[in-house]
Amino acid sequence: MRGDKLGDFLDNLVARIADYVDQSHNEGQKTVDYLPASSRKKTTDLSLPLEGHGTESVLDDIDEFLKQCVKTNRPEFMNPLWGGLNVAGFAGEVIAALTNQSMYTYELSPIATLIEKAVIERMMEIVGYGEGFGTLTTGGSNGNMLGMLCARQYADPMSSLNGFDGTKYVAFVSEEAHYSVLMSANVIGIGHQNLIKVKCDSGGRMKPESLLEEINRAASNDRVPFCIIATSGTTVRGAFDPLREIAQIAHDNDIWLHVDAAWGGSCLFSRRHRGLMDGVELADSICWDAHKMMGLPLICSVFLTKNKSVLRSVCTHGDSAHYLFHDDTKDVDLGRYSLQCGRRNDSLKLWIAWREIGDSGWAKMVEKYCDLSGYLEDLVNDSEHLSMMSERDWSNVCFRYEVDDYDLNELNTEIRNRMMREGINLVSRSNIGDDVVIRAVVANPLIDEKVLRSLITSIERHGSEIINNIPAEF
Repeated sequence: MRGDKLGDFLDNLVARIADYVDQSHNEGQKTVDYLPASSRKKTTDLSLPLEGHGTESVLDDIDEFLKQCVKTNRPEFMNPLWGGLNVAGFAGEVIAALTNQSMYTYELSPIATLIEKAVIERMMEIVGYGEGFGTLTTGGSNGNMLGMLCARQYADPMSSLNGFDGTKYVAFVSEEAHYSVLMSANVIGIGHQNLIKVKCDSGGRMKPESLLEEINRAASNDRVPFCIIATSGTTVRGAFDPLREIAQIAHDNDIWLHVDAAWGGSCLFSRRHRGLMDGVELADSICWDAHKMMGLPLICSVFLTKNKSVLRSVCTHGDSAHYLFHDDTKDVDLGRYSLQCGRRNDSLKLWIAWREIGDSGWAKMVEKYCDLSGYLEDLVNDSEHLSMMSERDWSNVCFRYEVDDYDLNELNTEIRNRMMREGINLVSRSNIGDDVVIRAVVANPLIDEKVLRSLITSIERHGSEIINNIPAEF
């Protein structure tokens, strides 16, 4: 497309984008039109043609997608650890796609390289790393894997060259750690059974005394402790492991400490909440997702380490790419510190959004979300039938509907299922121990007290209808 046709197409596209954004402010609209996969597949044309449908079909297909997708920008979307729309970040995403930079060399992405380095260096300052480096990754899962790879490299500097027998090496995680640690254990070669889960306290935080017991037990069984992964902001409860105490244990035993702060890292902007990650500067590495609480479009995730040489050693595979990397740019090419070759420019949207609101803007956002979570907690505590299922440190609120003489797991599962089919208030179903809980996450700039009151009203209504055997109508 060129000239007037391109202009018309872009005008029509922008009109659809504006309409999609405007609809997020309309009360009473659904967050999703729920259909089971089998029904949606039958009613949607998903075929890929032998002969293309032409340019005119592009906008029709976009219309169909926008009609059927989950409206993650709506304020009632409180299901995962992200939501809403950051307009500045969206603009950066569009420009990143338009310019199509790849982040392996300065030669091919000069200004983008300097932007990414500026973002990394600023985030290192916030964490408290005086030196080191990092890279943008495909998400917290990849960041945790990179942290464990650095731990392996630190424990066995020749592992990336000679291979690695991981049968005796063990890593330690909270029993409420993110499931990606299992993927990491698989990829680096220690296997799931050598990932030791450490007991948590009643709030879901790793117990340092239990960690030390597990380390000593592993060593006495001729195992090699090489990595601890602490969590700052667990997936279900939003719990923060005690980093300072864990770091002391790690240092005393010469074990690499990685912090999974994919969810909770944003607390570092707030003076009021920064204490949740007290001692983070003592960790060897950290991952932090800006696409979660900071609201940047997926994906925008950073891995940082104070040991730049270890990260460089993990990524030496790039040295063989003589067609990309040259000695005169070895200090600036980002591909030498990444597991990826082709890598999109994810730093631009974060840089643009950060320059728009600054550190103080992020701090206000964090504090707003935590205040709203406190308001939701109060609504739960004031309800006749709702009960909190865990103490709250962050913006995760875990609760359930309770009534005598009823299977509460079955009841709360059905409440959540009815809410999903209704398609307005989207929250997640999770487990704390053997208990099914409803988890609402406040990480969406459009959420306010009215939205949270509506959520509670919806849950109470569905609970009452179920126990009174009133059929659902959607």
